[in-house]
Amino acid sequence: MGLCPSFPSRLKTKKGDEKEKWSESWKDTLTSIGFNNGPITSAGVDVESEDNIFKPIQQDNILPQIPISCHHPVPRKGIVNKYNKTLQTNKFYANAFLGNQDQPIWTHPYFIWWGRGNSGKDVFETWGMNIAHIEEQELVYGEGNPARAYINPRRQSLIITAPELDRLSGLTTDTHLPFSVNINLVHRSTGEEPKITFPVVQGMGFVTASFRSATPIIQCPGKGFKSISQPVPVGKSTKFRIKDDDGRDWVAYVNPVPGLEYDTSSFIATDEHNFIGPSNFKGTIQIAKNPLGPEGEAIYDKAAGSFAAEAILTGTIDDIKGKYTLSYTRVGQSPLLMFVLPHHIQSLDSDLKPNVTKLQLRTTTKGIATAIWGEKLTFLEPNLPTTMGFAPWTPTINLPRLRQFAQSVPLLTTIALQDMHAAIALETPPDSMYFAGKTLAKFATILFVLKDILNNPGYVEGLTKLKAEMARYIQNKQKHPLFYDDDWKGLVSNAGFTEGPGADFGNTYYNDHHFHYGYFVYTAAVIGTLDPGWLAEGDNKAWTNMLVKDFAESDYNGRDYPFSRSFDWWVGHSWAKGLFESADGKDQESSSEDGFAGLAVRMWGRVCGDGGMESRGTLMLALQSRTFNTYFYISPTNPLNPPNAPSNQSSIHPPLYTPNLLTGILFENKVDHATYFGTAPHLIHGIHMLPISPATFYLRRNVVWVREEWEKYFSNGRALGVEGGWKGVLVANSGVLDARGAWEFFLNGEGGKWEGSWIDGGASRCWYLVWVAGVGGLGVEGDEREVEPRGGAVL
Repeated sequence: MGLCPSFPSRLKTKKGDEKEKWSESWKDTLTSIGFNNGPITSAGVDVESEDNIFKPIQQDNILPQIPISCHHPVPRKGIVNKYNKTLQTNKFYANAFLGNQDQPIWTHPYFIWWGRGNSGKDVFETWGMNIAHIEEQELVYGEGNPARAYINPRRQSLIITAPELDRLSGLTTDTHLPFSVNINLVHRSTGEEPKITFPVVQGMGFVTASFRSATPIIQCPGKGFKSISQPVPVGKSTKFRIKDDDGRDWVAYVNPVPGLEYDTSSFIATDEHNFIGPSNFKGTIQIAKNPLGPEGEAIYDKAAGSFAAEAILTGTIDDIKGKYTLSYTRVGQSPLLMFVLPHHIQSLDSDLKPNVTKLQLRTTTKGIATAIWGEKLTFLEPNLPTTMGFAPWTPTINLPRLRQFAQSVPLLTTIALQDMHAAIALETPPDSMYFAGKTLAKFATILFVLKDILNNPGYVEGLTKLKAEMARYIQNKQKHPLFYDDDWKGLVSNAGFTEGPGADFGNTYYNDHHFHYGYFVYTAAVIGTLDPGWLAEGDNKAWTNMLVKDFAESDYNGRDYPFSRSFDWWVGHSWAKGLFESADGKDQESSSEDGFAGLAVRMWGRVCGDGGMESRGTLMLALQSRTFNTYFYISPTNPLNPPNAPSNQSSIHPPLYTPNLLTGILFENKVDHATYFGTAPHLIHGIHMLPISPATFYLRRNVVWVREEWEKYFSNGRALGVEGGWKGVLVANSGVLDARGAWEFFLNGEGGKWEGSWIDGGASRCWYLVWVAGVGGLGVEGDEREVEPRGGAVL
């Protein structure tokens, strides 16, 4: 680690120092591709619109108590960043600049990876770009029935390369945007000038390779091509129909730049593996898999020659209705064809339904992708949780009745005060931003219960201590202070600089920032609610905004942090993995903590007066609720693949896996019913429950699925047999099914005995009591003994 003696971020940005507008970032792409393959069009996007919720949070400015590091342990391999723009650490393409740069990148439905000259059993050696699409019958399963895991094998389907690429070749990336990147294959003899550039965009309809004076080769590994058709003219392009070594159908389009004298009909198969075109090609080659026969081919013919270069996200909120739009920059004259995921089809604006095609391809872990026409795709979320606050929440909750009920139970007040005094005496864990954040968030929730639910003035004593604890972090005087990393542009703990990549769950390497910082942001929001004057004191507001900017920046042109580091607005949830090369891509093992980060953004925006931030957090929660129930929580009563998906692929995940009912760790390339810290069911499922929060009922909205999960793993006393804080997590979660049983457990314990160890370090007994009472509908005016619990006894 090295420290920068001075840093311009401490200064206010001058107008002349601002980066190019978002639309101008295409300059980098043109530089990379080196030619204009046709008109560049961008669907009209006004990111400055008053209605657009993606607005800057606050002016970039690193606070003076935050040291600045110039030498992160992870090198920026092959990154071309002419204008020193912010870089994405947690996005789908990070493998392109990490490790050996030869792990896959998943765009869905395809994944691609650089061959890097690698060889081995069943590996076709190449210095070009491998392309893969895997069918369900090719999956590899883990042990057991149901299978503990499934993985998509890394099996080369086709390859795009050139003979000019060899052991002196390298890979660079440029134009690192939230939904896209350019990947370049270069040769040392020509410096950084690419031989081939791949404009990589999530959901891209083709794998597109832009050649710059190179000789194009399409390769087929395995036993080689089954067949290659004669050239077929399609407008200004030439098409070849290809059958790979499994006999599966692909189409390839050769699109020379206008005016280039190039004989596209002169491609020849030199052997069963190589299909080679004339040298000195300038233009694009586009490849796509075609499972639909002539109908699919007609779709691809219509789209050939065009590709997406970037996407811009905008959004609006009107009462409980949210809308977000991805507007693509199209290069080429043909209409733009993109693929979307099942949750996109669920929420697609009805005006765009006619643009949906019958063309579908399986993705690795996100179900069936559907091809759709359009440069501007709009999606609707019609039931935003706009009334959600810090209290327990359901769409029909009666908070006045909950308060009345809670205040009528003297033991609850006693428990809350005991929880507060225990929190006052408890040392905030010094070694971890994650555990410190959980501890402070628990403390804040206890104070909220005392003040808002129980109307007890005793909270003031605890608030004084909580402010003092937060002040230590705001002043950056904790054991492992935060540093601003000027290499990768973010806020990191210094623990990993001395203790290695695994310190504090990889925080220094950008793992889990939405988890770690989300707890602090939530705590600040509660403090600002209990004492609004705190917001104006010192750096309290600026420091909290700084955390939000690190993991949920909303400014496309931000100087210090990348746009939306953690949350992927295309897949609809966050990725927890940061700067770690990964054979299976990004992953996330806690949907619930992802949702809690969304809640934290929403509530901090409300408390600090940033309406745009509040709206973004609210929309994040809506997407999370949709995608968690589509991709993470597995049930026939949860959303399935689009209606016209193959009959044997109605579920998102394969039948041999679905009885697990939960993904466990969801990767881009595999699903593993496990955690990083154990394989017991209470760990796998519990990490998708904690923290029990106001958002829990909204995120785990399918009560039928909650009951299915409970019956399979925790019924008949199994939950009560779990040791430690996980027991409390499980019982609290059961409050949706059996509020009275959970209430009695947290109020009286087992056999009249209570153990404090049953409560997780990020939770409290008083909060669990209030939560199960709220979501379970406990509390009838006058006599709580007349309660009719929801569901039946489950413990």
